[in-house]
Amino acid sequence: MPSPVIDVDYEQPAARAGAVGDTRHAWARVPAEPAPDQRVALKERIRRLLQERNAVMVSHFYVHPDLQDLAEETGGIVSDSLEMARFGRDHAAQTLVVSGVRFMGETAKILSPEKRVLMPDLDANCSLDLGCPVDEFSAFCDRHPDRTVVVYANTSAAVKARADWLVTSSCALDVVSALHAQGRKILWAPDRHLGDYIQRQTGADMVSWNGACIVHDEFKSLELELLMKEHPKAKVLVHPESPADVIALADAVGSTSAILNAAQRMDASEFIVATDTGMLHKLRTLNPGKTFIEAPTAGNGGTCKSCAHCPWMAMNGLVELANALQTGAGEIHVDPALGLRARVPIDRMLAFTAGLKNGQAPGSLVAGIGAA
Repeated sequence: MPSPVIDVDYEQPAARAGAVGDTRHAWARVPAEPAPDQRVALKERIRRLLQERNAVMVSHFYVHPDLQDLAEETGGIVSDSLEMARFGRDHAAQTLVVSGVRFMGETAKILSPEKRVLMPDLDANCSLDLGCPVDEFSAFCDRHPDRTVVVYANTSAAVKARADWLVTSSCALDVVSALHAQGRKILWAPDRHLGDYIQRQTGADMVSWNGACIVHDEFKSLELELLMKEHPKAKVLVHPESPADVIALADAVGSTSAILNAAQRMDASEFIVATDTGMLHKLRTLNPGKTFIEAPTAGNGGTCKSCAHCPWMAMNGLVELANALQTGAGEIHVDPALGLRARVPIDRMLAFTAGLKNGQAPGSLVAGIGAA
């Protein structure tokens, strides 16, 4: 029986100086939860198929806990999109199984064109990617030819190919800070909240595309303040794709990896978490003595829309994963010529972050790259 299909109810960002694509007609499938005995059988089948296909799993923190646990149990990784990119590139397996959303599978294929890249469901998408069509984005770039184009990982291969730099939320501040220090003006896409946060932190001259994440855009400061009063000792952890008034209430702001690190580092036993609820599984696993509470989300009139879980991430299931490994369904293809162009900003990001880790000066890592 096919999975039910839901319409993704997503408010369009209000018009402003940037631009935005239309995601109002997006949709997602809802996989059925396997029965306990079926779940055990599916996991065993997937383990066997991974070995037979010389495959490794790469899972994002936002997918179902079963897919997170299975990735780690079979020698794969659960991580943010930056580490997913590194791991897939460097692993010896000839098949990568990416549990996440489509841009993550495309990035894996761009970095490993010789490998087979499979996804549980190719229709698992991202509101940021859907809302930044390459034709409109290219026209936006053409209107600002003097700017260095920096795009977030949550974009299509075609948008990446138009960029000077790719960033994730874990390295965006460092990259933009280094570019700003060299006097570069920035064109940013697609998440306006993350772009605004980076601009506030760095003071960079930035123009931004007007996109938003369907999950993080729904966090509300009023409801968060009320929850904080109920839990006065709780620390607040916020992803920077959230609105500015939510970020202003945070004790720590950062990527999924930064949120994990903050929860382990901070002297608190209770945390309110403003990011996709898929993160709570790893947070609770790594911090068994601590309590993690979902930050509130609400749409117009207080009606919950996203409920802090991406409907496309939810499309990744054990049944779909097993089918992809068994039949080859869900294989990612990227035009080789497009992939070569898209790889340039990705490789720059990976080289930049590796250089920082090795103690190189940020300015030396961005010198001569991008618009003057």
